[in-house]
Amino acid sequence: MTSTLYARLLAGAALLSLATLAQAQYLWIDANGIKQLSDKAPPASVPLKNILKAPRGTPSAAGEELATATPAATPVTAAAPPTIADRNADYRKRSKAASEHELQERDAATGKADQADNCQRARTAKQSFDSGARISTQEQNGERGYMSDAQRALETRRLDRILAACK
Repeated sequence: MTSTLYARLLAGAALLSLATLAQAQYLWIDANGIKQLSDKAPPASVPLKNILKAPRGTPSAAGEELATATPAATPVTAAAPPTIADRNADYRKRSKAASEHELQERDAATGKADQADNCQRARTAKQSFDSGARISTQEQNGERGYMSDAQRALETRRLDRILAACK
């Protein structure tokens, strides 16, 4: 009977020692307004007023007791942590900005590709005009004709303006 009594006392002592370890927990609010729970102390960047729970005998627990003892007497200087609605609104705003930026980049890439294609077409047309070959045209009545020297000069100047913008 005495051995079972000692076994129970030993088990009780072990449970009591584990209970003190379980209370060595820290609870604080981080910079994003999210509650953090850990068995390690919060980073030094966390102000004492944001530490909600600390083990007894730690310096931050004394600061916590002072902060919670007279909450009405201490002025509120920091902004309240953002609510879920605020965080969702910020997320939607960032998401919309990112999609607009992506759309602008895609439009810019498409514009550059179109510009490169137009420049290549203008170079090819300029080579045809510079070769001296006759250039056929479609007349208004549907018959085929050829460019006159004046038309050829106008088209050459137009191609030169396009190619000047390509450089």
